[in-house]
Amino acid sequence: MSNNLFQEFEPISSKQWKQQIQFELKGADYNDTLIWNSPEGIKVKPFYHKDESNIPYPVHTIASEFRICQNIFVHDLEKSIFRAIDSINRGADSIRFTIEDEKTNIKKLLESLPLDKITVYFDLSFVSIDFVNTIQSIAKEKKAVLFCNLDPIGHLAKEGNWFTATEKDNFELLNKLSNDNNEASLIAINGSLYQNAGANMVQQIAYSLAHANEYLNRIPLINKPIVFQLSVGTNYFFEIAKLRALRLLFNLIAKEYHPDLKCHLLVAPTKRNKTLYDYNVNMLRTTTECMSAIIGGADAIANLPYDALYHKDNEFGDRIARNQLLVLKNESYFDKVNNPADGSYYIESLTQQLAEKALSLFKDIEANGGFLKQLNEGIIKRKIQESADAAQELFDSGKEVLLGTNKYPNKDDRMKHDLELFPFLKVKPRKTLITPIIEKRLSEKIEQERLEKEE
Repeated sequence: MSNNLFQEFEPISSKQWKQQIQFELKGADYNDTLIWNSPEGIKVKPFYHKDESNIPYPVHTIASEFRICQNIFVHDLEKSIFRAIDSINRGADSIRFTIEDEKTNIKKLLESLPLDKITVYFDLSFVSIDFVNTIQSIAKEKKAVLFCNLDPIGHLAKEGNWFTATEKDNFELLNKLSNDNNEASLIAINGSLYQNAGANMVQQIAYSLAHANEYLNRIPLINKPIVFQLSVGTNYFFEIAKLRALRLLFNLIAKEYHPDLKCHLLVAPTKRNKTLYDYNVNMLRTTTECMSAIIGGADAIANLPYDALYHKDNEFGDRIARNQLLVLKNESYFDKVNNPADGSYYIESLTQQLAEKALSLFKDIEANGGFLKQLNEGIIKRKIQESADAAQELFDSGKEVLLGTNKYPNKDDRMKHDLELFPFLKVKPRKTLITPIIEKRLSEKIEQERLEKEE
């Protein structure tokens, strides 16, 4: 099969394709009819051809090694341990623990887990030297792959305040931890916040990188991968390109600090396009989003249960979400080929354009004082809000469609008595240093109106 199967056919140039398309349009304008402008300012063409493609940038994604991650909120220690073991037995090969209480017995939480086979992430809503040192000692003793996911800047952006700490500031604490430990990864970037708040893809990439650059500037002893916690939506090919572009640019920027520093992409479906009504459609959305994450090069994927908006954590929702990834891995063979997007002129073109635009925005942020300065001045929030408002207008006008919500809604659907969680923007009055960046779903207004009319 080494022969070129298409050598009997004459090659067709991009110019010939375009001429044929223009003939078929019967006088309609090519640009107005077939070229689509994305919110990022990228002109999407109807076809892509190798004679118009530049030499692709090497991204080096490893789809064959992606891990299925299970999210577990640690409240009851015994129940959390049971859920972790059960999830691993049912196919998960990494766990993300969300921990709010620094008195949590971390040794007991981990002692029953097969740490030689799984990866464990800790999302901490506090910062404690003793707690992190315990994680580091376990990583050293068990030779385990553990990620602490400390992100004071992300906490400031989301909550409006820094972590409370005994040290002078959060960066002093991170430097102390970096000096004392090198077993577990410490630093994470909450890029999901920007996506779920409505930032466009160029903003998501640039803000996440500028966010990371603040740590690279202030913490000289980073020698473990930085975790980027990211969210992806249903713009399938763009989301693939987004992850590729972010990895590409991080590798470029990180070389200026540490030649061998890597990024680790922990990806989840977005909440922004998820809906309360016709909630089963959420499974379709998360399936394509997980596919984008795999092809885009995610190291681990934590799927979002279809009922996460309105139900507390439950075995059925978790199992369905995990099984979606198991089907993609074991029955759809998404883990069989590394760099699966290489050679796609469309994806490579999108990757290049997103990377170039994001790098330009990144440079602009750095030239104007850096990410923290613009975050404190409210510039980042304002720019995200502008993008979010534009997307909301498209949704409200029906140009952006969420099936079952603003198109083909089921009028008989009732949800009022099925709400275990409050699915809308929560108001939490408190004193903050800055105005936080707020996550909000597109369909909230419609859903609130429907709930009010339910009998």
